[in-house]
Amino acid sequence: MAYDKIIVVRARMDNRIRYVLNEAKTQWLENGQVLQTAINCQLDTAYRDMLETKRRWDKENRPVQGYHIIHSFSPGEVTAEQAHRLSVEMVERLLQGRFEAVVATHTDHGHIHAHIVFNSVSCVDGKMYRDDFKAYYGDIRGISNAISRENDLSVIEPKGTAKHYAEWNAEKNGKPTVRGLIRQDIDAALDSAFTLQSFYDTLQKRGYTVKRGVNVKHTAVKPPGSDRFVRLDSLGDGYTETDIRDRLNRSRTEPEKPEPMMATPLYIPKGRYKVKRRSPAYGKKQKLSGLRRLYLHYLYLLSPPRPRRRPPPFPVRAEVRKLDQYKRQFALLQKYRINSESQLSMLADALQADIDSLVFSRRELYRRQRRGEDMSAEIKEISLALRPVRRELKCCQQVADRIPQIQEHIQLTRQAEEQSTSEKTKPKERRHDLWK
Repeated sequence: MAYDKIIVVRARMDNRIRYVLNEAKTQWLENGQVLQTAINCQLDTAYRDMLETKRRWDKENRPVQGYHIIHSFSPGEVTAEQAHRLSVEMVERLLQGRFEAVVATHTDHGHIHAHIVFNSVSCVDGKMYRDDFKAYYGDIRGISNAISRENDLSVIEPKGTAKHYAEWNAEKNGKPTVRGLIRQDIDAALDSAFTLQSFYDTLQKRGYTVKRGVNVKHTAVKPPGSDRFVRLDSLGDGYTETDIRDRLNRSRTEPEKPEPMMATPLYIPKGRYKVKRRSPAYGKKQKLSGLRRLYLHYLYLLSPPRPRRRPPPFPVRAEVRKLDQYKRQFALLQKYRINSESQLSMLADALQADIDSLVFSRRELYRRQRRGEDMSAEIKEISLALRPVRRELKCCQQVADRIPQIQEHIQLTRQAEEQSTSEKTKPKERRHDLWK
């Protein structure tokens, strides 16, 4: 049984290749050979060969430098030589001779595993390697399972539907996901719908775009603020178009309609973010204004002190996943009392000046160290001082980028509240035989 893990290499490709070709970790054979193989390059010049390919096709500054696959086997299932042969075969099938790669089999752990590092740019036509969800589950895992079956090895059979890591991680930590929010809106729309058409009309009133019809193979919906459609049959049991028809039929044929269930509460992390009501510097009540007031209002939209009767619009609920980031940004505004974008810009300039000064000082220490002086303690001290300043500068940039989005979300929430209020004041129309 082979288990594969792929890692995107965005920096220091040379370090990754050096780790993979570490002879202390690699298996040696009795004839003195080491289980290392180079494809379309040489072992001792693999990094330079890959870098030369990027330069030849003018792609050396691309964010992705390469890929690192860890191809692991169950303990006792294969020998080191067999594992290396199967790993090289997988690379040849996967890359089809278009990319430079190095393969090394390590035996420094309880299970035999091979490390595969290959270039992101093809040495044949200069095209980038396609790295997406389909490439992993269709190519890497598919080829790995095929080779395992051909060699009478066990195969990992997938259970259920595969998920993106971000969705899996959000569900694991109890945070909302886009698909989870869509399910909530579908459940709420079903509570007030009598027919399938009225169900889709309700979704459209909530800002959804519905793609369905005779020429559409899979019915899909696009939530407001998103640029991608989500198929109903990908939301799980109970949310396909057939399941929705059945749910509508059951709700019409029940003698008494059950009480509507409360919507699933939004994820609210433990602990409530509190703003100090008194300024330690002046001892007076602190009155927030400008950006700080805007951020505090947005935090209350994302994490209300009590459940709301009507949930906020979909784009606002989707941002609950980033609540911790918004808290850190608000803490920065509070720390430096930033109320306007001009003050934020001046803070960013000041932080950048501090970074430049520290980097210049560290550069001088590196020069002294190259001359033989021991400057390791001073260099470490400056490096530690750089980290919080860089984090604050990055936080400033995030605040500047998200101000328009926050204002737009607050406006959407106000419009939704006004629409809800106007709907309550309208006289209710009597409905007759809507299910016919």
